[in-house]
Formats: sequence, C-alpha cells, structure tokens
Amino acid sequence: MSTIRMTHSELRTLVDWAGREGWNPGRNDADLFWDLDPDGFLALEVDGRLAGGGAIIRYDERFGFMGLFLVDPAHRGRKLGTELWYARRDRLLARMQPGATIGLDAVDAMIPFYERGEFQAHYRHRRFEVPAAAGKTPPADANVVELSRVPWPQVTELDRRGFPADRSRFLQAWVRQPGATSLGLVEGDRLRGYGTLRPCRTGWKVGPLLAEDRDSAERLLRRFRQIAGEDPLTVDLPDNNPAAVSLARDLGMREVFGCVRMYYGPAPRIHDSQVFGVATLEVG
Repeated sequence: MSTIRMTHSELRTLVDWAGREGWNPGRNDADLFWDLDPDGFLALEVDGRLAGGGAIIRYDERFGFMGLFLVDPAHRGRKLGTELWYARRDRLLARMQPGATIGLDAVDAMIPFYERGEFQAHYRHRRFEVPAAAGKTPPADANVVELSRVPWPQVTELDRRGFPADRSRFLQAWVRQPGATSLGLVEGDRLRGYGTLRPCRTGWKVGPLLAEDRDSAERLLRRFRQIAGEDPLTVDLPDNNPAAVSLARDLGMREVFGCVRMYYGPAPRIHDSQVFGVATLEVG
C-alpha cells in the first residue's frame, strides 16, 4: 500500500465512485475540484492500482478541508481507510501554518473515528429536497438577475462573509460551470444574496446560497425551483442558521440526508446567519 498525490484521471475515477455510492456529484465536479487545488488529492494505491482517496484542499495557510473520502469496496475491512485518513490529515496540516483549521463533514457513524483524530463536532448540515412548484408560475422577480450582471467584488465580498477563506478563483469557475445557472438578488445597487444551481447526475443542487436575510434566500430559491422544473432539487443547509431551517420547513421541504460539520482547530468565525446553503460537502 502507498499514498501518493492523485492524478486528474484518478480524481475522475474517485468522483465516479462517489456517484456509485449515491452521493450524486455534480456533472462538472471532478474538473472544478481539480482546478481548485491540484495538490489537494491523495490517492491510496494497492499493487499500483487506485484503491481509495480523498481531498485535502488548502484554501489558504489558515483553512483547509478534507472530503471525498472513499475506499473501493474490494479493499474495505483491512484498516487501509484508517491509514489513508491519517495520511491525508497529516499531509494537509503540513501544507498549512501551525494552528490552522481543517473542516470536514461526517456521517453520524464516523463521528467517533474523527473525534479520535482530534476533530470536534460543531453543527449539522441537513440536505433538503425542494418540492416541485405547484400551480401557476408566479411573476418573474425583477430583482433576481443573472450573476454575470453583478460587479464581481460584490459577489466575493458577500461570499467571504459566509466562508472561512477567500475562494474567489474557485468561485469564478463554479458560478460559470457548464449547464449551471447563477443568480443574484439585487436591490438598488446592493447585492443581497446569490446562489448557483448546478447540474448533477440526477437533478440539481443549489449551492452556495448566501443571503443577507431569509427573504432574499427564499426569492432566489423559488427562482431556482422554477428553473429546475420537475427535476429533483436539493440544498445542503446548516442548522446553526435557524432562518435556513425555518425556510426549509415553511416551504415544505423534505429532509433526505444529514451530516455533521467538524473542525480540527478553532472553528472559523463567519456570518452563520447568511449561509442558506453550502457549495458542496465534498470540498467545502
């Protein structure tokens, strides 16, 4: 067994495995993840063949993220995943400053394992399925516009309030990815919310969805529902934002999945009340 830097081709394979496991990745995820941090993926190889891997994304010297952690079923039950996970953690820590923070999202069964690796649970991400729009299509909201019409510094300023690091380069590619729709809610000359609807292997996911208040988030989410039509649509929202949870319940959304956000090191200070949907559980 060996752990080495993952190739682009191996990352594509890993994302395919994620689809096989029911994660429903985005259609462009492999390329977008790779461009975010080409050094941010570690492969587990057995006899020269890919047996597992995961992301170790370095956003900056103070914040990183671990995700997309998978071991091929043929190699499970041999403690290889444990060795891979610690190798990933230690490799990412070595890429950042002392005292840096690493985030990850854990399914409930894995929380004790990650706690042994010095991660602490902080809040829950809940995946909600947005019900199909019923009745007549409401009038278009004149304040909801294509994000390309919004000055880019306004987008990055709003995003930075809800994310622990500057991810503007990644965000530029994310909001413009093939098949996606990115929208902003603008009142006067102020951006009050923005989000991206990205195509997945089945249906669509909304993320990120950041807004100054619940009303702005709801107006964007309703427009995304119209665009998605009858296709399945999900959003991953944090339950440490009560307004996001109440919005989901008031719109009749159905909770279909959940995981726990955990941090190694101090929890980042962000505007939790403005996060109504995360970009992706795989890389943050």
